[in-house]
Parts: sequence; structure tokens; C-alpha cells
Amino acid sequence: MRFNIKVIADLLGIILLINGGFMALCIPVSVYYKESDWLAILIASLITIGSGFLLRLVKRKNQNKELKKKDGYIIVTAGWVVLSLFGALPYVISGAIPSFGNAFFETMSGYTTTGASILTDIEIVPKGILFWRSLTQWIGGMGMIVLALAILPFLGIGGMQLFAAEAPGITPDKLQPRIQETAKRLWFLYVGLTLAEAVALYVAGMGAFDAINHSLTTMATGGFSTTNDSMQLDSPVIQYIVIFFMFLAGTSFTLTYFALKRNFKKVFKNEEFIVYTSFIVVITIVVTVALLFVQDQPLETSFREALFQVVSLVTTTGFVSADYTAWAPFLSVLFFILLFVGGSAGSTAGGVKVIRHVVLFKNSFLELKRQLHPSAVMPVRISGKAMDQGIVYNVLAFIMIYILVFLVGVVLLSAMNVEFDTAFGAVATSLGNVGPGIGEVGPVDNFSAMPMAGKWLLSTLMLLGRLELFTVLMLLSPHFWRKR
Repeated sequence: MRFNIKVIADLLGIILLINGGFMALCIPVSVYYKESDWLAILIASLITIGSGFLLRLVKRKNQNKELKKKDGYIIVTAGWVVLSLFGALPYVISGAIPSFGNAFFETMSGYTTTGASILTDIEIVPKGILFWRSLTQWIGGMGMIVLALAILPFLGIGGMQLFAAEAPGITPDKLQPRIQETAKRLWFLYVGLTLAEAVALYVAGMGAFDAINHSLTTMATGGFSTTNDSMQLDSPVIQYIVIFFMFLAGTSFTLTYFALKRNFKKVFKNEEFIVYTSFIVVITIVVTVALLFVQDQPLETSFREALFQVVSLVTTTGFVSADYTAWAPFLSVLFFILLFVGGSAGSTAGGVKVIRHVVLFKNSFLELKRQLHPSAVMPVRISGKAMDQGIVYNVLAFIMIYILVFLVGVVLLSAMNVEFDTAFGAVATSLGNVGPGIGEVGPVDNFSAMPMAGKWLLSTLMLLGRLELFTVLMLLSPHFWRKR
């Protein structure tokens, strides 16, 4: 057998069991706020858990537990699709989003931490459903596969294939030699930072329910909010708190771990972190200066609005503190470019990732030197270390395919009679897992008017972006399915 079907089914079953358990956590919220959606959530949870048990029945005592790389790609891709299919049930059963297509879009947007929404009035949605909506982003932030590895090491199944498929491309060094220990430490850190932000927001004056939900979606760099105005608040303190945690969420969790261990040398010698921080600072200054010319407001307000939107888009969180498309055409173009940046590798952020841009630019400049000195050996160096040429080729291939997928997505969406600028914005923000775009899907709009076929297309792009292209596209390759 080319694929270990029993292990694949077993792990998908475990993922559904965990997901159903998370759904059940929303029932007390509904009961507390005396809303009737608790029954819909209970039914959805039981269906999800029951399906998980059925998938686990495929397992046998003497099954082969060996997990190959191909199995890992199938589990991760199928896992995300299955999660979204079952994760849509609370919306549909409760009637919050009656259309399954719309519910699937909202759920895929949640798990992939994109933050694009079809809800036109978020504040009328029952609290239990809103909490589930936030939880989907929090679950997807670190990855359900990594969660399964963190709390279920007793499976006896090698996890590196799953970890590699879940976070492909350039990844930071593991914190511990065992993959389960790495996953546990990442999740403990993730939970700790989420709790810290929730407490900080509550102390700053945000209500308990809103504080918890916004902390869940901030650390996931998801951007779902419990209010129609997102983060357009009158509280500078709350906005600065969110900015700080968005920045942390877009930073490699490995570096945050080292910082907490007071190993600051590793942090400040990391080239990606230096570029990531410097880029945010420079763009924030540019936007602040531009705002001082186009808006009649104090320096602090201009700085805060600029910093908030720059950090939100670079980290692909997608929270909105103002309608940046109404500021100036120059700034609209600049913010559109930010949709392609992405946060750090090893963070919950989506997008191309800063490290890939660094490798691309360094290799491009070195190529000019190689033209003058063709015999010279000039490796790309990151943080002072020579990078394997295979990784450089991987980065170049990723960026080329990313651009190709973006262009194909724009053509397909335009063929559905979507306006040109809206198609550009919708595809860019979906593929980059950002949330708000430009055109009719800008920061104060949503995706409700998008044709249903367009929503399915954008849902696919969200999955491609979340799993960084190769994991999903690998399954479309005839070579993947050949016997070897």
C-alpha cells in the first residue's frame, strides 16, 4: 500500500475529536449569555466527535504506525478541509450563516487565520457562535496538527512529517530534539501570550468577552473581531496593547521563547527579526508623515493609526483601526504592497514571509556580482551563516509560484464579473491570509457580495496560502501519486 490509510484516518479522527471538544467549550458561553445557540453548538459538537470516533474505527491493533512524508502532506491538507467542513456546522445549524457555502468560507477564513468575513452585522450574532468564530482562528494559528502532536505523543507515530507539512519552507531551529516537546513548548507559549493579552485588554477597559475574543484572534494573527468597527476604538491604550501582541505574533515563536529565557543574543543577531522590525519602523514613519499632510490630526494619532495598520497588515492580522483606502492613493498602493510581505517564519503570520524576501534580494544582488566574477563562490548568508543552495532554489520557486497563483486567481475572479481592483485585493488578501484588501473588500467592507463561485475560489486560495503552496500543490502533481 502506497499510503498508510489507517494512520491517516486515525489522525483525522483525532483532529475531529479535538475540534469537537473545542466546539463544546462554546456551550457555556451561550448558556451564560442566555442565548439559544447552545443547542446548535451541542449538535455540531456531537456530530464532529461522532465522526471522529467513526474514523478512528479504521484503526487496528496491529496497524503499521509508520508515517511517510506523503502521508503527512495528505493528513495536513485533508485535515484543514475536514476541519472547515465540520467547523461550518455551528453556523449552519444555528442559522447564523444559513448558506453552507458562506459558512464554509467563514470557517476556512477562520482556520487559515485570514479574517475575511461575509457577516454584515457581527454584533447580532449569538455570543457562543462569535466565540466559536474566534476559536477557529486560535486553533488555526498554531495549527491543529501541531496541537495533536503536542498532547497526543502516545500515538507512537513519527511526527516530523506532519510538522514539516504543517510549516513548510524555511523554519527556525527546533526548541527541543523531540518533535512532541517542540510542539508542547510552542503551544504553552501560545496559550501564555493569549492569556497575557486578554488580561491586559481587560485591565485597559475592554469587556471580558471582547478581551478574550480579541486576544484569541490577535495571537493567531487572524483579525476576527466581535464588533462591526473592528479596532476603531477611542482607547489608544487598547490599540497599543493590540499592536504589541500583533508584533509578537508576527515574530518567530522560537525567538520569543529565547527572549523569555533571556537569551537576547539569539534574538538581536537574527537577521530576519532585524529586517522585520526595521521594515515596520521605516514604513510606519513614511505613513505617519503622509498622514500629517493628508489629515488634520495630532502627531500621536497619525503615528498610532500608521503603526497599527502597518503592523496589522505586515503580520497579516487584518484588524482595522481606520479606513486606510480613504487616506490617499499613494498609501492605498503602499498598503496593497504590504499584503505580499508577511511576518516571520515560525510565527502565526501568513504571507510570503520576511525571510524569503531577504533571501530573494540577497541572491539577486549576488547574481550581479556573479556576472562579474563567474568563478567566485558567493553563497547567500543569513545571520552570518551560508545558506544551502537548495533552500535558495526553494525560495525562488515559492515566490515564482506565489505570483503565478496570484495572477491565475485574479484572472479567474475577474471572469466572474468581479471588478479589477476588487479581484486584485481579494486574491492578494486571501492568498496572504491577511483579511482586508482593496476595492469592494477593503477595510470597512466584507466579502458578502462576492459571487459564491468566487468564495469557493478564495477559500481554496486561503488554504494554499496557509499551507504555503507546496503542501497543497504537491497533491496535484502526478508524481506524488506514482508508486515508487
